[in-house]
Amino acid sequence: MPRMTAATPTPAWHEDALCAQTGPEFFFPEPGSSVSEAKRICASCPGRAACLDHALRHDERFGVWGGLSEKERLALRRSRR
Repeated sequence: MPRMTAATPTPAWHEDALCAQTGPEFFFPEPGSSVSEAKRICASCPGRAACLDHALRHDERFGVWGGLSEKERLALRRSRR
């Protein structure tokens, strides 16, 4: 889930994002905690693809974005090279 500031415009996909309705604790868990609940929520989110695209374009390093963990996004970026 993006961390927005007052100066950051909210992406259109964020309005319907389930993470915005759930809260950050699932998407930014403590190290070693499970991300399965975040992935379950992402799986049914209409903004999942846009969220993942945002995370990859902005090199988001922490949390679950678009249904993928930090390690999964890193592996995806490496496979695209």
